Amino acid sequence: MVILSWENQSTIVEFVLRGFSSIQQLNIFLFMMFLVFYILIVSGNILIVLLVLFSHHLHTPMYFFLVNLSFLEIWYTSNIVPKMLLIIIAEQKTISVAGCLTQFYFFGSLAATECLLLAVMSYDRYLAICQPLHYPILMTGPLCIRLAASSWLCCFLLTAITMVLLSRLTFCGPNEIDHFFCDFTPLVHLSCMDTSLTETIAYVTSSAVTLGPFLLITASYSCILVAILRIPSGTGRQKAFSTCSSHLTMVTMFYGTLIATYLVPSSNSSQLLRKGSSLLYTILTPMFNPIIYSLRNRDIHEALKNCLSRKPGFLR
Repeated sequence: MVILSWENQSTIVEFVLRGFSSIQQLNIFLFMMFLVFYILIVSGNILIVLLVLFSHHLHTPMYFFLVNLSFLEIWYTSNIVPKMLLIIIAEQKTISVAGCLTQFYFFGSLAATECLLLAVMSYDRYLAICQPLHYPILMTGPLCIRLAASSWLCCFLLTAITMVLLSRLTFCGPNEIDHFFCDFTPLVHLSCMDTSLTETIAYVTSSAVTLGPFLLITASYSCILVAILRIPSGTGRQKAFSTCSSHLTMVTMFYGTLIATYLVPSSNSSQLLRKGSSLLYTILTPMFNPIIYSLRNRDIHEALKNCLSRKPGFLR
């Protein structure tokens, strides 16, 4: 353990991320699996971004928000997975305090931003299904930009408050974090100072950016469900539901994994189980994002078909 003397106590300058040390015999398998997942996440979400950017018929509010979500997923996983791969295969388990706090800051900011973006997307689907005649007037381009920008800015600023409070804590041992990334709870428990204020502020801000959007999503889909049930034809109901089924699936996966990870008491689940549930929203959810949004999406299929059928300029 690397330590420095500071005001008569030992102050940690780096942490040790234990990762999956309890199942070291599976290191090669885990490394290859997570590497494949990471490649799929990055390539799949980049594909969605490029398809939307270069397909004019996809320049709609729904796909604008989808591009934001895909960009977020790339950044989100790139903040965690490369370091996790090093921990698994190269046994480079140490991370500086500054590096750990930085990783937490981007993790917290991006997770909170995803909550707000999912809420904005549910509001967009509400307007499209429940207010179809007024939708083009209400959901304008400038409004889409303001909604997306405010989601990013708000969450990065709110997480900065927790980040500042964390940076003022003193960590004086032990320096081992039994996780594969720098999450708030295992990090704050290593401090030898009073962390009640930090934990309270973190709880309030995290509740605001998770519970608030969740209530908006619930309200939006309640109205959507009522509107769909009022459609007389079965074909019309199916078509209306298909426009929001992908988003509803993503919301269920994202919030389901968050609840499984953070609301289940620690006494009822092992740390290994918590790591497993953390993998769901750090790797599996971002990986399924492009799959869910493209599997039954005719617009994406058409855009991909058009891109593949285009001839390079020198062949025309």
